[in-house]
Amino acid sequence: MKTHFLKLSALTIGLVVSAAVNAQDKPESPKLFSPASSFNTWSVGISGGMLAPTIFSGQNDFSQWKPELGYGAYIKKQILPAFGIQADFLAGKLKADNSKAWGNGMDPVSPYSSYETKLAYSGSLSTNFTLANIYWMNRQNVVQPYLSAGAGLMSYNIVLKNNAGTETKFNSGENVNEVFIPVGAGLKFSLGNNVNLDLGYTMNFVDGDNMDGFRSGIQNDKFSYSHIGLEFALGSKSKRQLSTYNPVAALEDDYITRNAKLQADLDADRAKHAAHMAQMDADWKRYLNDADKDGVSDYFDKCPNTPAGTQVDGAGCELKVTTNTTVVNPVRVVVTEEDRKVVAEAIRNLEFDFAKSTLRSTSYPSLNRVADLLKSKDFSLKLAGHTDNVGSDAANLKLSKDRAESVKSYLVSQGANSSRIEAVGYGESQPISTNKTAKGRQDNRRVEFTLY
Repeated sequence: MKTHFLKLSALTIGLVVSAAVNAQDKPESPKLFSPASSFNTWSVGISGGMLAPTIFSGQNDFSQWKPELGYGAYIKKQILPAFGIQADFLAGKLKADNSKAWGNGMDPVSPYSSYETKLAYSGSLSTNFTLANIYWMNRQNVVQPYLSAGAGLMSYNIVLKNNAGTETKFNSGENVNEVFIPVGAGLKFSLGNNVNLDLGYTMNFVDGDNMDGFRSGIQNDKFSYSHIGLEFALGSKSKRQLSTYNPVAALEDDYITRNAKLQADLDADRAKHAAHMAQMDADWKRYLNDADKDGVSDYFDKCPNTPAGTQVDGAGCELKVTTNTTVVNPVRVVVTEEDRKVVAEAIRNLEFDFAKSTLRSTSYPSLNRVADLLKSKDFSLKLAGHTDNVGSDAANLKLSKDRAESVKSYLVSQGANSSRIEAVGYGESQPISTNKTAKGRQDNRRVEFTLY
């Protein structure tokens, strides 16, 4: 017993050291609903442990079982996070004798004192069910409890020793081939990226009563394998094992990631809107300053610091008044078709910065011709600003008024008479087209010129 314990301890130390050498940093978890190709689905395992002809308690055909060293290997294909198919290989020895009484106190009655069965090979195909992926310590996968069941074929030979101490080979020394059913349970502990420590127990139910070479009843033989081993995932080190994937944790990670992105986008939109409103206020305020109180904004005033009470033109410069004693018959002002074309062209070419009242330079040439027309024919002009229905009523009303005032200020800066230009804003209240289409909304964003 002591020798077997030392062997098993040495095997355990070797497996743990090997795992430490091969452990890697944990890769990032794949996104929710990732395909199977995002994971490592193939793995191999090696194990060592104790073979015994028992199931926790009770015996087969001999009263005292002896633990022996067994060893195994497997290859597994993970189909789903909780389901895989595994091919196992197992070899080792089984021993028992009749050195103690049965559970009822009676001594064994048998022509044999002991036996030794050597497993030449044992191969089986099993289904493997991962019951859960348990996360501890910062939600890292630690424990994977599992169950397995399958069927296989094994080949073994038996040496019996009778009560006189003579050894006898069962079945004339030929190997016995029998079907068996392995049923197991265990725990896997993640040691690294693609390495797991495997602790398990498997009970193998044999379809016959030949493993100990003696039939003392109608019950078939069975033997157990308690093992410790290592599982190595095959594939890229940057991928994680499908068997360690936790869909619930992935769902939570996806929710947290999406929520953080939405919050960041919302914060960015709020900051952008605040900057836009600040810029609109700054643009509006620069048109309100009038240091010399002559009625012309400092932005357009070409003659600043004019004395108080001085009559000025649209550029803020003093008006030159001449006396003319000649009586001239008044002439009625007539708006010609050519005058209307000048105004229509100015409307077509009128452009502002997006969502602002700032005129673009492309509007200047047409507006210059309107200013010349106002100066040469002494016309009056009404400017009416309109918007679409995007935004609040108050913001649209302010924007339409600001744009009309911006056009007026420019015309005055070119020498037009400020008193003959009226600028009003109607916001979204007078659409000329539908606001349900982009073309309709574009038509509704306008400044109308009425010449009279």
